[in-house]
Amino acid sequence: MKKVLLVEDDPLLIDIYTTKLKEAGFQVTVVEHGQKVLSALEKERPDVVLLDIVLPHMDGWEVLRAIKANDSLKEIPVVILSNLGQKEEINKGLQLGAARYFIKAHYTPSQIVEELATII
Repeated sequence: MKKVLLVEDDPLLIDIYTTKLKEAGFQVTVVEHGQKVLSALEKERPDVVLLDIVLPHMDGWEVLRAIKANDSLKEIPVVILSNLGQKEEINKGLQLGAARYFIKAHYTPSQIVEELATII
């Protein structure tokens, strides 16, 4: 079973994405604070990280930088799922090492799940 680490702080989105991912056969771990991501990655060793940018305590940019700077974690694909949709933000995410950048309003949860399956 493929593992997804969902990094999201919105309870509604957590519920929706957790449900959709589990229905598609993924094992899901949820982290709601940016500061807890690295320890969750070390513990869970997911196949992919689904990362929001706007998070409490440590934003997604810092999380992405920390993942890519860590030799034991940097190979885990990180997919950004954010409401931040400016071209500069998308480019920043990809330059920092994100595998893909999805704008929440442009994709349904089912489409995101399909995309994750192709990335893994």
